[in-house]
Amino acid sequence: MGGDLGLSASGAFHPYGGSEDTDAQSAVAHLAAIVESSNDAIISKTLQGEIRSWNLGAQRIFGWSAAEAVGRSITLIIPPERLAEEQHILDTLRRGERIEHFETTRMTKDGRQIEVSLTVSPVRNSAGIVIGASKIARDITARKQAERLLQEREEALREADRRKDEFLALLGHELRNPLAPIHNATELLSCMLSEDSRARIPLEMIRRQTTQLTRLVDDLLDIGRITQGRIRLESEPLELASVIAQAFETVEPQLRQKRHKASVISSYEPLYVVGDFHRLVQCVSNVLGNAVKYTDPGGEIQVRTSTEGTDAVIQIADNGLGISPHLLPRIFEIFVQGEGSLDRAQGGLGVGLAIVRRLIERHGGTVTARSPGPRQGSTFEIRLPRIVRPQSSTAAESRVEAVPRRVLIVDDNTDAANSLAMLLSLRGHQTQVAFNGREALERLRGFQADVVLLDIGLPGTDGYELAERLRANPELRGMRLVALTGYGQMEDQQRARAAGFDDHLVKPVTLAALERTLAGLAAEG
Repeated sequence: MGGDLGLSASGAFHPYGGSEDTDAQSAVAHLAAIVESSNDAIISKTLQGEIRSWNLGAQRIFGWSAAEAVGRSITLIIPPERLAEEQHILDTLRRGERIEHFETTRMTKDGRQIEVSLTVSPVRNSAGIVIGASKIARDITARKQAERLLQEREEALREADRRKDEFLALLGHELRNPLAPIHNATELLSCMLSEDSRARIPLEMIRRQTTQLTRLVDDLLDIGRITQGRIRLESEPLELASVIAQAFETVEPQLRQKRHKASVISSYEPLYVVGDFHRLVQCVSNVLGNAVKYTDPGGEIQVRTSTEGTDAVIQIADNGLGISPHLLPRIFEIFVQGEGSLDRAQGGLGVGLAIVRRLIERHGGTVTARSPGPRQGSTFEIRLPRIVRPQSSTAAESRVEAVPRRVLIVDDNTDAANSLAMLLSLRGHQTQVAFNGREALERLRGFQADVVLLDIGLPGTDGYELAERLRANPELRGMRLVALTGYGQMEDQQRARAAGFDDHLVKPVTLAALERTLAGLAAEG
């Protein structure tokens, strides 16, 4: 071969060759000791692949002793399906190039295949000519197995997360379906028994509990969407007073039940922000709901609005149970709740404030909480970027005069469909009901509907497909389509728009929201 790799009779690699200098011999001996004590396999070979040195690390990893390996081809440890790699390595070495951290598999004496990381360097003679190679092989089998296990677990977690989202979407749909007729029946009874004072108290109970259950379902679904960044904000200029008023309307039944004294102290001038009206209402009502829940009956709740620099500030203060110092830093984390006992259980999922923080941050604002301690009340502060009064504010919804409409309700839930039809009929609308796509098409032949309230999860032809068929019929071009469904995620709304729906409402829908939708569609038409 020409040249000398500097090998001793024992097969240990000596880079200084045959020098007689004492210092050089000492350095060689020191290096040889390091090589022999290494846990990695350190091997030298010729450019023809013949093994010339083999340390104890190589014996430990591959099972062959130096006496068995030296003089044989390096293919001794290369699996047959990997032989082409050796030619590539030798070609690279002949060009004088180094190979670093090349991960592959090699074979042990007992036939096992192990995963290794190779670093292969060219060895040159005194004239600078490449005459061989030195190789360091590290057994990475355990590490690769750990990586694969970690990857499998990550994939399993992603799959579990996907299935969780699917389950929550289905759960929301299944819970909203029975909530809709309960809500509708409550509204019906309120209209029919408005003169009966005895009915007022039980109806208020049903209304409060239905509202609470609806909020729990919404929170449960929202937290997953928000943490994954799947919430889309529909921002517009808003006056904060309208947000606060709507939030108070949301918690009003609970306020009345606990006999709290609530007051609002507004700034001298109207405050405007850019935001999603419904999401900001959700944030303020969640904080208000907490104040109601964690304040003893007959307590006081105060909402104050003000300006500080470029911020619009909402402060919600109560004289309730307060927040303990150890809980205060974690109050906006998911599933964190105030302390309680079996006789003072407050309910809730522990996600409301987590939703508030994430939504307010999405609006470019902040939310903080402070409390002197237990039994000393608490104050929550929401800050949002303030804007000047817009030329034409959309904060106050333009009022559209209610016009009786011809409404077809399509829902396979008989109770939901019939109760909604009765409710709209009491409000002066003409209604008909269908329980599947085929019946809907039959009803439309004789009933010139202005609006179709269409459930998505219909048997056979689902709501999306039915909407597309209705949109393809030129005779129904002026008819408005509203999705009224238990599926309320962002992708559900987007899919509804793509199928031709004009609006998307989530069950259970309040009569006021439904009337606004019908009035708005009438105005558009």
